[in-house]
Amino acid sequence: MTNNASNTALIQELKSIVGNSFVLTDNTKKQPYTKGFRFGSGDALAVVRPATLLEIWQALKACVAADVIVIMQAANTGLTGGSTPDGKDYDRPIVIISTMRIDSIQLIDNAKQIVGLAGSTLFGLEDTLAPHGREPHSVIGSSCIGASIVGGICNNSGGALVQRGPAYTELSLFAQIDDQGNLSLVNNLGISLGNTPEEILTNLQEQNYTDADVQFPELRASDDEYHARVRDVDADTPSRFNNDGRRLYESSGCAGKLAVFAVRLDTYPVPEKHQVFYVGTNDPAVLAQIRRDILSKFDNLPVSGEYLHRDCYDASKKYGKDTFLVIDKLGSKYIPKMFGIKRTVDRIADNFKFLPNKFSDRIMQYLSCLWPNHLPKRMDEYRDRYEHHWIVEMSNAGVAEAKAYFDEFFKTNEGNYFECTEEEGEKAILHRFVAGGAIGRMQTMNSKEMGAIMTIDVAFPRNEQDWFEQLPPEIDEQIAVKLYYGHLFCHVMHQNYIMKPGVDAKAVKNKILETFDERGAEYPAEHNVGHEYFAKDALKSFYKKLDPTNSFNPGIGKTSKCKHWHEPADK
Repeated sequence: MTNNASNTALIQELKSIVGNSFVLTDNTKKQPYTKGFRFGSGDALAVVRPATLLEIWQALKACVAADVIVIMQAANTGLTGGSTPDGKDYDRPIVIISTMRIDSIQLIDNAKQIVGLAGSTLFGLEDTLAPHGREPHSVIGSSCIGASIVGGICNNSGGALVQRGPAYTELSLFAQIDDQGNLSLVNNLGISLGNTPEEILTNLQEQNYTDADVQFPELRASDDEYHARVRDVDADTPSRFNNDGRRLYESSGCAGKLAVFAVRLDTYPVPEKHQVFYVGTNDPAVLAQIRRDILSKFDNLPVSGEYLHRDCYDASKKYGKDTFLVIDKLGSKYIPKMFGIKRTVDRIADNFKFLPNKFSDRIMQYLSCLWPNHLPKRMDEYRDRYEHHWIVEMSNAGVAEAKAYFDEFFKTNEGNYFECTEEEGEKAILHRFVAGGAIGRMQTMNSKEMGAIMTIDVAFPRNEQDWFEQLPPEIDEQIAVKLYYGHLFCHVMHQNYIMKPGVDAKAVKNKILETFDERGAEYPAEHNVGHEYFAKDALKSFYKKLDPTNSFNPGIGKTSKCKHWHEPADK
C-alpha cells in the first residue's frame, strides 16, 4: 500500500472511531491545533477530537498500527511550542489527538483529591472544588489562559503558589509504546478499574467505581516537599525548574512522551482569611531582603508573590486591557471562548490580503482604548513613585505576621506598602495575570518600528541576591523593549524582550543564556523545553526511557524527530 493509500485508510479508520466531523483534515480547520499559542507550527495529517477515553485508546491503536507520529494535545496554551508540530523534518506523518472534549473532573476522598480526565481544565477544577471549600493544586497563570490539568502535569508547570510548588503527581493513567512498538495501558491511578484497557477506560469515564476501589498508596499527588525547598534561601540551586530530576516521574514532566488519560491530584482547603499587600520600591535589593526574611523567618509561608516592573506595568495596562476587562466583567471562564472567537476572526481575515496580520488583536486593542482607566488609583500612584512592584498575598495567621513585618521594615528601608481592599487585591493580581499577553500585543501594534519577540523563562539560585537583570551594553543596545515579571519568592522570572528591527533574536537569546549559565540559573523554569530549548542529558534520557521508539511528540527539547531516535542522516 502506498503512503497516500495508507494515510487515507488511517483517516477513514479514525473517522469510524470518533465520527467524520471530529477528524479534521482541512488546513484551515487544523490551524488552531497545528500552530502554537506563541511559538511553533507545522503540518499534521489529521487532527482527531475523541469524546471518550476509550476513543483515545482506539485512535492510538490505529495510529501505532499505521506507524505514524502521535502528538497528544490539550489546551495548546504553552509558550514554547511543545504540543504542536514544529517544521517539516519528520520521518513519519503526524496525527494530533486533541483531548479537550473529555473534560470531566471526579472528586475522591471528600474532595481532598481529584481525578482530572485528559481535557479537564484549571478553570473547571476551580468551579468543581468551590462548593466544597477546596482549591486546586495550581492557579491559572498569565502564560497559560485556559490551561489543562493534564498539560500542567506533563510539563511540571506553574509554581506561583509558594506553598505548593509546580504541578506534580505520581498517580496517573497513561498509554506507552515499548521498544518493540507495542502499545500498553498503565493504570497507576491507585483506583481498581478492571483488567483490560476497555474496562479500565470505560469504568473511569463513567465513574463506575466505589470508595473501596480507591487505594492510598505511598505515592505523591503533589510536590509536598516544595515548602521546605523554597525556604532554603542559602542554597545555590533554584527551587524549581523543568529539568529537575526530582520531579520527573512517569506522566509528570513527560512532555507528551506518554499518552496521558487521567491524573490524580491533591486539593487544599480555602483559607479562612487572606490579604493582598502591594509593595513598591526603587531598589531591587529591598525586595531581595524582604524575600529572604519572609521565606526564612516567617512562621507562615505566603500564598504567592507576583513581581511586576514599572515598564511591564505600563505595557500590561495598555496592551492587556481588553483581556483584563473581559475577565473582570465576564469572568475567567469566558477567556477560552474569547480566544476561540479571535482564532475564527483571524482565520477569516487571512483570506483577505488587504486586512492586516492578527486582525483580531488590532480590533480589540482599538476597542479597549475607548474604555476608561481600569486600574485602582493607589496602584497608579505607586506606578509613578516606584520602579518595582510586588503583589504579596498572605493567608490566615500570615496576614498579621506580614503586616507587622512591613510596618517595621519600611521604617528604615526605601519604599512602602499598602493593604489592598478586596477589589484592589483582585485587580492587582489580574493586572499581573494579563501581563503575559501584553508583549505580543505590543509587538503586533508596533510591528513596523520593532523587531522580533524573544522570551526567557529562568529560575535563579535560591541564594541569588542580584536577581534583577542588568544586561551588558553590547546586548542591551540591541533590545527595544524589556518587560520583566515573575514569581519572586521562587526566584522564577519571565523576561520578555522585543528586539530592534533587524536584530537576530536567537543570537541575543544565546548570549543572555550564557550569562545565566555562569550564574547557576536553570531554564526553562516552568514553560518546559518545547521546541525552543535544548533538553539537557538527564531530561533527554527520561524522554527516551518513556518513549524508546520516539513515536510520541518527537523533536521535543530539540531532540531527534526520527523513529528510534535516529538522526536524519541515519535514515
